[in-house]
Order: sequence, then structure tokens, then C-alpha cells
Amino acid sequence: MIPSPATTLPVSTRDLLDAPTRVNALELEVAHGNSDLLRLLDILGLAGPFTVESPWELRDPDGRHLIHAGGYAATPFGEAYPPLVGFVREFLEANRQLGLPQQSASEWRAALEANLVALLASVAPSHRDSRVYFGSSGAEAIETAIKLARAARPNGTTFINFQRAYHGKTSGALALTPNEEYQAPFRPLAPDVVTLPYGDTDALERALKQLGKRACAIVVEPVQGEGGVVTPPPGFLARLGELARAHGVLVIADEIQTGLGRTGHWFASVAAGLDPDVVTLAKPLGGGLLPVSATIARKALYQAFLPGFASKRHSSTFGGGTLAMAVGLKSLELLVECRLDERAAKEGAYGLQRLQELASRHPNLVEEVRGAGMLFAISLRPVVGFRVPGVSDEDVQTFAVALMLRELHLAGVHGCYSNNAHRTSRLTPALNMPHELLVEMFDRIEGLMERTPSSFAMLKRLPMPKLMALARMAF
Repeated sequence: MIPSPATTLPVSTRDLLDAPTRVNALELEVAHGNSDLLRLLDILGLAGPFTVESPWELRDPDGRHLIHAGGYAATPFGEAYPPLVGFVREFLEANRQLGLPQQSASEWRAALEANLVALLASVAPSHRDSRVYFGSSGAEAIETAIKLARAARPNGTTFINFQRAYHGKTSGALALTPNEEYQAPFRPLAPDVVTLPYGDTDALERALKQLGKRACAIVVEPVQGEGGVVTPPPGFLARLGELARAHGVLVIADEIQTGLGRTGHWFASVAAGLDPDVVTLAKPLGGGLLPVSATIARKALYQAFLPGFASKRHSSTFGGGTLAMAVGLKSLELLVECRLDERAAKEGAYGLQRLQELASRHPNLVEEVRGAGMLFAISLRPVVGFRVPGVSDEDVQTFAVALMLRELHLAGVHGCYSNNAHRTSRLTPALNMPHELLVEMFDRIEGLMERTPSSFAMLKRLPMPKLMALARMAF
């Protein structure tokens, strides 16, 4: 139905372009969006909206300067990186290609397909003739990988995953994300899944023998990002590959958070000795500007998935769209030409050393720190050492992370929540963050820890009205 001439929309694009601060974003979001999440963030002082001062620096509504280590690994260059934004402007002015070329070839899609396969084949030569399917999110890439594996192994009905894994929250991806909070309201889930301890090759071998031909694929993160930056024991991924080949089972490497340089390697799974059959990519591929995902699979698997007239049985309206492909192509180009994999390895080693030194000096606050390239995790001691009546252990652990994110914010660091790790906050700074800003970020974290003798000290610093508001939400 076409609106009548008298109909007006409450907020115009001109309002936001001319004076965005006049729009009460928080009020509108609470009224019409994910209200409880926004209320929680508001109580903690983290609701924003934030303004961008540089690709690596933000400013909150109170004027606080923040070093940007959020973004969940999806901002490889920071926010609104000028070379990428400039390219998009140039593309929009010059491009005359169909925006959603589902039923035709596309120069931009073809180029990104070729470049992704070439980059993977440069470290895993068995993928030199692999195929690429594009989507709009990491979860969509996982959904594609699930269907691809089922098509290639029609008798295999069961997938193997690992404890604390995170593969997304859409229906199929959720089945592979073993978290009771996320899964419980939505059971029964599909596909069938057997969950094993991460890093335990003996358990994997037993499961493969028990499942036999019912085993379809093993889905594994080379580093568990949402699990708290957990790296498996040396040799685990290589042995996983050997066992999968011996049992005729496919391997899907979820590189959505770890791929394209974040861990110091283009593909963390390959660097650890695995030669996966399928690789899923997303976050950095969009350069922090657009959602872009890719599922890369061996040629034979892809052809079993989308053969002949059945090549239309899986599709995505926006997957492979020309603007998304252009952004993905330029993002990949910037990552490779600037060798941000090598930079992530170097700066990641510096960052982990700083965190390890801080952890050793503050054992009553920090339980453990972990890192993999420019993925960092800080796990805290429990805020309280007893059960809180009426509140689940999960909520108590979430509360600890919320307090840490608040303290990081007050110290001038914008951090990340961990979806699948207790008491753990993460830092995912841009791979090209200037070294002096990275030093300043860890200096600010050091100052935070110096004035915080224990996790309980964070609770004591929370104003009573905010504590009561959080308690009301918990109960």
C-alpha cells in the first residue's frame, strides 16, 4: 500500500545527515528494537551511540575518548577506513554493473572468487580448483556448509563439533553451538550433533568409530574466538584431519573469526596442519562496511551440492551482490598488499606479552589471559564465590563480563563480550592499528588493573542505583 500524501515518517535521512545527535537513538531503540539489551547497555554506560574520531578511536556521548578494540574481528581496518571508503565512492560513481546479478555472470563476483581461491591455494594447494558460494553473514556461511556436507555425504546425518564452539545462532548453526542458554528454547534442533571436548583426539577417534557411516562432517574452529580465544593443543588439528580422512568424513573449518590474517595467518587451520574440505569466511571480508561471507569448498563437493539443474536449490538474494563483492575484493586486496597477517602476528605477540605481565601482577583479578595474533582474551576471577539465590550461574558469569566491559570503557577501551566463555572479555583491535595506539590501549588496561585489586572491586564501584536496576533485570 502506497502511503497517502499526508503520511510522514518520524525520522528522515536529512535529520541524520544534518544533525544526527538530535535524534534520540537510545529512546527509539528501546521503544522499537532489542529493548532489554539496550537497557542493559544503558545501565552499564555502554549504550552509545558512539562517534568515530579515527578508524581506531571512538567518542562516547559523554565525550570519553575510547580506543576501539571492539567490532568482534569484523573491523580489520577499524571504522570507516579512508582507503576503503574512498574506493567505495569511486566504485559507486563508476560502476554500471547489475547490483544483484543472480542470473548472470559478474566481473566483481568472479574476481573475488578467483582471489579467494588463489589465497587459499597459496597455503593449501589441494584447493587450487575449489569453488566459492557467497552469503551475507557468518551464520549463513555455516548453513551453506551444512547443506553442502549433507549433499556430498547423503548417508551422513550426524555432525561432530566441540565444547564451547560458536558457529552462529540461525537454526542449523545453532545446533553446532553447544550453549544451553542459546539452544534450550529452540529444541529440537537439526542437524544431529555429537559434541566432544575441544582438543581431545582420542575422544574424536572413538566417536568416529561409533558413528561409522552416520558421521557426515567435523566442524571446527582453529581458535575458539567466542569461546574465549582458546587454542587447541599442538598437533590437534593435523590429527583431526588424519582421522577424518581415515573415516571418510568431511572437515569444515570455521574461519569466520580467525581467517584472513587475524591470528597472524591467512587461514589458521591450514597453518596448524589441517587441510579442510570446506572453509567458511565472513567478518573481515566486509571490511567493517558491509556484510559479506564466503563458503569455499573442494570442486567435487560443490558439484555434488549444486549440480546441473539442481544448481538452483540453494540461493541467497543478496549473496554475491555487486557492491558487496566490490567491498570484499578491496578488503582482501588491502589485507594482502599491506601484509596484515604478518603485522597481526608481530603486534599480537607484543599484546599477549603485555597481558601476561599484567596477569602475573594481578592474580586476584585475572585468572588467565590468552591470545592468537590480534585476538586477545582476559578471563577474570569470579566476582562472588557463592551461589546467588534466584539467579542462574550463567547470569552471574555474564554479570562479571558486563562489569569488566564497563571498567574497560571507563578506562578508555572499547572491548567485546564473549558469547561462549565465562567471565571473559575480548579485545579485537584493527590489524592496522598504529603501534602507539596499541601501546596506549594496554597502558590504559594496566591502569585499570592497578586500581582494581579483585573482581569484587568492580562490583563495589558500581553505583547502587545501577546495581539495583541490574538486579531487577536478572530477577
